[in-house]
Amino acid sequence: MFKISTVDTQRERRLVVEGTLVSPWVDELRKSWDLAAGTSLENRQMTIDLTNVTKIDNEGEAAILEMMEDGAKFCCSGVLNKHVLKQLAGECHARLRDCSDQRRSKQ
Repeated sequence: MFKISTVDTQRERRLVVEGTLVSPWVDELRKSWDLAAGTSLENRQMTIDLTNVTKIDNEGEAAILEMMEDGAKFCCSGVLNKHVLKQLAGECHARLRDCSDQRRSKQ
């Protein structure tokens, strides 16, 4: 089972993901992210809610990392999902630091 719902409020656009974030569903999340982020957010924050995700495979982790690098915020529950997000956030920040260090050295 896999489901994505979009919830819009004055302050936030939230993609609520439910089920297993595994192939082929990862492509559906990417499409939803592109669609939701591509439309006008009107100064709202974009959040991806993984509270009801029961499994994340390697492809799902790669998609989450891409969205983190694009500025998405995440929320979740459960020890495993929190651990996965924390690990990916650390990797994302390391990648962003590496990019900014390379830019500085070229100047």
